[in-house]
Order: sequence, then structure tokens, then C-alpha cells
Amino acid sequence: MQLHEFSRLGKLGLSLRELSCGIAMFALLPASGAAQSQDELPSAPSAVQQEAQHPVPKLVPRTPPQPAAAANQTQTQTSAPAATNQSGNSGPADAESLQVPKNPTAPAPAPTAQAKAGQPAKDPETETETIRVPVNEVNLIFTATDKHGRFVKDLKEQDVKVVDDHKPVDKILSFRSETDLPLRVGLLIDASNSIRERFKFEQESATEFLSQIVRPKSDQAFVLGFDTVPEVTQDFTNDTEKLGHGVRMLRPGGGTALFDALYYACRDKLMKVSEGQAVRRAIILVSDGEDNQSRVTREEAIAMAQRAEVIVYSISTNTSGMTLRGDKILQRIAEETGGRAFFPFKIEDVADAFTEIQEELRSQYALAYKPPDFKADGRYRAIEIAADNKKTHIRARKGYYSPSQQ
Repeated sequence: MQLHEFSRLGKLGLSLRELSCGIAMFALLPASGAAQSQDELPSAPSAVQQEAQHPVPKLVPRTPPQPAAAANQTQTQTSAPAATNQSGNSGPADAESLQVPKNPTAPAPAPTAQAKAGQPAKDPETETETIRVPVNEVNLIFTATDKHGRFVKDLKEQDVKVVDDHKPVDKILSFRSETDLPLRVGLLIDASNSIRERFKFEQESATEFLSQIVRPKSDQAFVLGFDTVPEVTQDFTNDTEKLGHGVRMLRPGGGTALFDALYYACRDKLMKVSEGQAVRRAIILVSDGEDNQSRVTREEAIAMAQRAEVIVYSISTNTSGMTLRGDKILQRIAEETGGRAFFPFKIEDVADAFTEIQEELRSQYALAYKPPDFKADGRYRAIEIAADNKKTHIRARKGYYSPSQQ
């Protein structure tokens, strides 16, 4: 073979090696089409169907980012739904497996039989133990009023009857009057163009409400404004000055994504409250009820509130004197979650609505029961609760979703 032919073959071999290296490096590049972040708004069915038409906005609270260690700790605390059941905060759940890391600072355990037999011992810093926690208990918050709307504060367990999934509940496990339960409150304020004229007064009323209801040692609240997208202007805090600043930061403008805001506040804020103690979760929703931008539906937003065990109180900003479509939407959201809808005749009455909500949150009852014929099938189960005294009206959420069997 001639010399120039050897030269050609040498160059060809070099090119093949370069091509192989390029392919290998391309395979190591991160995928550009990453999956949708869980922090982006909905995983609801209707939102998934519309994804190609409307990009999902990134919902980022206006708060400093958490350190990596704190973020990991928060994620660990909120990933065990069964644990919140024991504190009386969540609905029924089937037996959950909780991964509990052992304390790395604890002294090393004595050698096990396996170690004595020559088998490798488990690392105490990485070993986890599985705890089976069977929970199928429903916790229900309700309000009782007389025919004049005054709160009834002397009910006893034998005075009420509960029906779960159309079957009477045989035994109530606990019954108590809850006048001092810690509050976790979300203030959702419509900041769309449709309420521009009334916005300043609503801000002042909301600020006054938060300053009165939040107790520094036990309660926390957050502020979320929404127009086209929800925006957290103040995350959970017991500092009323910060909460007031969060309200004053809001500026009206844009469309109205009410259902998105409610869905996000329940799923990403209140559902993640897990502090090892019983708390009352509530949302005060100030809006005209008109929605023209949401990707989730009204019923999906209500379902998320029920899953998070959030009571929604709505305050209509409609002062036209007529019952409009938005008022009916606010009424339904409140009724389905065990809350109440307020329809002030004039803008000055908004402050009175805040005062009544404050009183109601301190005048409620809590009971717990085991549902009859319970199955962890993810199905919606209706709740009916009534007092023996027909003159006493009881208001509570209309139902809950049982967990899905894993």
C-alpha cells in the first residue's frame, strides 16, 4: 500500500474518534424539556388539558429564598400526611409508611446478631425505620347558630348527629368547643381591574382585621393578591406590621384568576401546615367572584379546599344592590367548605364582615369520628351534621375525599 493511502486511513480514524467523543458528550447534557415543576400552579385535570394553550405561571412568594438545609427539612415535614391526622388536622387516611431517620448524634447501638455472625452492620446514620400508622378518622370543625344568627356556645356531644356517606356515625370519638385553637389564615384579595374603585377601602379593612385577629404567640397569616396570577406579598408570619405591608403592596390591574388563587393557597400554603398540633385553617376571600383567567375550575378549587380542610369566608365587593353571578360563586365556595359568604350593601360594611369572621373563628366546635364502612378509595364522601334542636343551625363542610390506597 502506498504512503498517501496510509495517511488517508489515519485521518479517517481520527475523525471517527472525534465523532464518538462528541456523541458521548451530547448524551451527558441535561434534558432541555424538563418536567413541569410542582411549584407551578395546577395539577388539576382541567389545567392539564389547557396546558398547550396557556403556559403555567411560576408562583413565587416575595420572600427571601430558604437555605438548602431548611428547604429540605420543610419538605421532610410535609411529606407525611398521616402524621397530620394524629394532630387532628386532616381527614381520614389509610395506613401510611413514615420514613423516620434515626438521630445521627445518638450513641451507636450494640452489635446485632447479624454483625456478630460476620454480616455487615447497618450504618446508623443512614438507616431508617418504618412506622405503620393506621388512621381512618375524620376531624370536623362546625359552627352553631340560633334562628337569629347568634352563636350557640353550649352544645354537648349528645346534641348533634353526624351522617357520613349516607350512613349514621355510631360513635363520636371526641367533642370539644374550640375557642382558642391556633389559626393559620390566608387573606386572598382580588387585585384585578374590576374592583379598582373599592380597592383602597378593602386594603384598610383587611389590615385592621389582621391586626385584631392574629395573636403573636399562636396565630400566623399570609397575604396573597391575585389578578391574572396569584402573588404572595407576605408569607406566613405573626408580625402584623409585615402583614399590613403585604396588603399595602398590592396594586389593582389585570384579569381575575380567582379559582387559581384559591387552589394555590390551599394546596401550596395551608395544606403544608404541619406543626404537630391542631390548628384551624381558614381563608378570607375578598372578591367580586367574577373569574375570567383561571386554568382550574371552580369545583376543582373547592375540592382542593376540602382536601386541605380549609374553611373559606368570602366577602363580596359587589355593591350594586343586585345578586350577580359572582355572588353565587362566592356563596357556593363558602357553603361547600363550611364557611360563610358576606354581601355588604355598601363598601363601609366590609369592615363589619371582617369583624363577624373574627368572632366566628373563635366560636366553633371540633369533633372527630370514625366513618362507617370506610374504604381508602379516593372517593368523595358527603357529610351531614344536624342538632337535635331544630332551631339550631349547624354549618360545616359538606364532605371530604378519602385517600387513595397506595
